[in-house]
Amino acid sequence: MPETTVIPFNRPYVAGAEQEYLVRAMAGGALEGDGPFTRRANALIAELIGASSALLTTSCTHALEMSALLLGIAPGDEVVMPSFTFTSTATAFALRGAVPVFADCRPDTLNLDERRVEAAITERTRAIVVMHYAGVACEMDAIMAIAERYGLAVVEDNAHGLCARYRGRPLGSFGAMATQSFHATKNVQCGEGGALVLNDPGLVERAEIIREKGTNRAQFFRGMVDKYRWIDIGSSYLPSDLLAAFLVAQLEAIDDIQARRHRVWAAYDEGVADWAKRREVRRPTVPVDRDHPAHLYYLLLPDLAHRQAFLRHLGERGVRAAFHYQPLHTTPGGLRYGRAAPGGCPVTEDAADRLVRLPLFAAMSDDELRRIIDAVISY
Repeated sequence: MPETTVIPFNRPYVAGAEQEYLVRAMAGGALEGDGPFTRRANALIAELIGASSALLTTSCTHALEMSALLLGIAPGDEVVMPSFTFTSTATAFALRGAVPVFADCRPDTLNLDERRVEAAITERTRAIVVMHYAGVACEMDAIMAIAERYGLAVVEDNAHGLCARYRGRPLGSFGAMATQSFHATKNVQCGEGGALVLNDPGLVERAEIIREKGTNRAQFFRGMVDKYRWIDIGSSYLPSDLLAAFLVAQLEAIDDIQARRHRVWAAYDEGVADWAKRREVRRPTVPVDRDHPAHLYYLLLPDLAHRQAFLRHLGERGVRAAFHYQPLHTTPGGLRYGRAAPGGCPVTEDAADRLVRLPLFAAMSDDELRRIIDAVISY
C-alpha cells in the first residue's frame, strides 16, 4: 500500500456469506421483518449473551426507546446514566418525558462511576442505565446492589460490549434488559441495526407488541390468535429480513471477527507502550476480572492541546483517528432535558478533551497496522 493512501477510521468487515444469505432471503420472498433470518439472528444473539430472548431492532437507539416504553417511563421520572455516552442513551428516556441525570465516569475505565450513583438518586428515580465503554464492563456487582437497594431497574447500553465479560459473565446479561448495536462501526454489523436483549421472560410478550407497532402481530403469525389487533403503545422497530440475513453471516463468523480485532488491539497496546510511558499518554485500562471485545482502542493525551496536535500529526501521515463523546451534561440537549448529578462530571469533561481513538477494523492489513503504530510513536 502506498504511503500516501489514507487509512480510514473504520472499514466495515464482510465475513463471506453475506451475499449468499441476501440472495436466499430475496428468493424466499420474506423481505419484511421476523422472517427466517430474523429468527436466526435473535437466537444467535440470545445464545451469545445467555438471555431469555433477543429481538432484532432497526438500531440500538430504537432498542433503548423500547426499554423506556417497557419500563413505563413517564414525564417527571428520572434516569441515572453516565454523561460520557452517546446521545441515544439519553434521548430514549427524554422522549418519554424523563429527566436524564448525568453522573461522572471513573478515571480508569471511563465507565459510569458506581461511587457517584447513589448521590444521583432521588424519589423520582426509576432506572439506572449503564454503558460499557469500549466493551470494558462497569462495576456491575456494585451497581446491581445499588439498584436492588432502591428498587430500580437496570438497563445495559451494551453497544460496545458484545462478547465481553464481567467476572466470567457476558455483558448484557445483568440488567432486566440490554441493548446492542449492529451499526457499521461495530464489531458485528449490518450497516444499521440493533437488538433488545431481555433477561426477564415476563417482558418478552409486551416487547414483541411494542416492536410491532403496538399490535400482537407476532402472536398472530405463530397461530396464537385469529387476527392481530392494536394492543398497546408501540412503533415500527422491526428491521427487514434482508438486514437480518447480512447480520446472520456476521454472527456466524463472530469468532474469526473477534480474533482479527484482538490481533489489532494487542498490537497497538504493545507497539505504543514505551512511547506512551515516555509521553505520559494513558492506554486503555482493562481490569483483570474483565474480558474486553476489542471494540475500540483509545489513548488519553496529556491535555486538549496535545490531543488536537496529535490528531493533526496522524492526519498528516494518512491516519484517520477520531475523538469521541462530548459530555452530555454540557451539550444543548443535555442542558435542556437533563441535569448533572451532584458534584458535576469533572472526570468526564477531562477525558473527553484528551481522548483519541485509533482506527480498528477486522480487515486491517499488517502494513496498515505498522503505518498507524509508526505514526503514533513518531509524535
